[in-house]
Amino acid sequence: PRAQKMIRVNTKVAGPALSLVLASATMLSPARAFQTSAALRPMFQRMRSTNVGKRQTLRGGGYKFDDPGTARGVFHTAMKGNHDYDYDYLCIGGGSGGVRSSRIAATHGAKVALVECASGGDRKEGGFGGLGGTCVNVGCVPKKLMTYGAHFAHDMHDAEHYGWENANPTLNWKRFIENKNKEILRLNGIYKNMLTNAGVELIDGYAKLVDAHTVDIDGKKVTAETILVAVGGWPMMPKVEGGELAITSNEAFFLDERPERVIIVGGGYIAIEFAGIFSGYGSKTTQIIRGDLWLRGFDQDVREHLVTEYTNQGVDLKFNTNIAKMEKVAGGIKVTYEDGSTQEADVVMYATGRAPRTKNLDCEAAGVKLDAAGAIIVDEGFQTSVPSIYAVGDVINRIQLTPIALAEGHSLADTLFGGKPRKTDYSDVPTAVFSSPPIGTVGLTEEEARVKHKNVHIYRSTFRGMKHTLTGRQEKTLMKLIVNADDDKILGIHMVGDAAGGGI
Repeated sequence: PRAQKMIRVNTKVAGPALSLVLASATMLSPARAFQTSAALRPMFQRMRSTNVGKRQTLRGGGYKFDDPGTARGVFHTAMKGNHDYDYDYLCIGGGSGGVRSSRIAATHGAKVALVECASGGDRKEGGFGGLGGTCVNVGCVPKKLMTYGAHFAHDMHDAEHYGWENANPTLNWKRFIENKNKEILRLNGIYKNMLTNAGVELIDGYAKLVDAHTVDIDGKKVTAETILVAVGGWPMMPKVEGGELAITSNEAFFLDERPERVIIVGGGYIAIEFAGIFSGYGSKTTQIIRGDLWLRGFDQDVREHLVTEYTNQGVDLKFNTNIAKMEKVAGGIKVTYEDGSTQEADVVMYATGRAPRTKNLDCEAAGVKLDAAGAIIVDEGFQTSVPSIYAVGDVINRIQLTPIALAEGHSLADTLFGGKPRKTDYSDVPTAVFSSPPIGTVGLTEEEARVKHKNVHIYRSTFRGMKHTLTGRQEKTLMKLIVNADDDKILGIHMVGDAAGGGI
């Protein structure tokens, strides 16, 4: 009753924010507020304004609104059940984009199913996946846990300079991996509960596209008015002799033992993060970069500053270097470089990019067009060449970041089923690289700013943090502001230092 009274007073409260409003205004628990908001949703559908532009009926039972002030979007009538398909919305892939989009669509009243083939990232036999996708299973979450763990060696060394004596514990790698796996399994369960509580039906299986409204799930045909492809990406492994001896970031999360010697190939953020992780855990670490500098696309000062930091930490950086072949030897893996020099390691890890995971999805058979890299081609509303099939996340190869997939999936569900057409904004996306020390950045680099603006001021500072005045560690922080001198507007912020990731 309190909720209904509040709603009569403020009829503009609607959509996903409703449960939060109910929780705060009526002192309901968040879970109870969510249930209440679901029960009241039909009332809000009647209250919601439909003034979103001229409507055109589309094939498949949907509408296109041509209001130039809104995102191009399709508002399906599927949630009302006036079709003969099994579902209103079927999502292929249980990663960030698929989970968010299916959950939001269900809260808008659609009948939704989500198909995920992996059993969970608590073990490598699960297919390096599961609910939560790359981020939860073999990406952001375990990587950040490994980053935390790698820093403890530095912290214990620093502790001695602050009076803590005999801080010299030994590493139990197996225990760490076991604890990491337990946490991933817990998160898989949380994602499962979120989806089922929202009314999403979970289907365990491997889905392939058949046509505009049909998917094949392990031999069974299932239909939907609208299909979302959100299968993410997969590590790329270049063709090199002996390449089967190398691992990717997927396998790195499940190593039985910490390698004594590791060679990491790649100059992107994944390679840099794992170089910091293995070095922090005590591995003798070499990083191979094909070009003359790493982190292409980042600010030049940031790139150069991190080279100094990694070199000071003992990471062997080999720029302008590439592997010609690998072979198994008694002592591990023998690597031969293109200049003829050789090196042995226990583990060779390639982090040379990720590709959209469209192989075996049968996109072409369903009429869904791909680009040369295998990414699904979509318009600004995430619609593919087949009007009833959409795609979001890494599979469309725009910005491969978890928050981007979440934003794309959410805005698509709101547009299709929530009566709230909107676009995803890709400008000024903040980015964190969990290197050692970490990077935080948002906005233009200095190089980009000088191309776009005539008068640019640079404010830059490099200093050693107060903590290390006692530890003796030479680690330095970089802070940089890029400003348009004509109007004093900040164009870019870049930082390398302990607080960079969270700060930016």
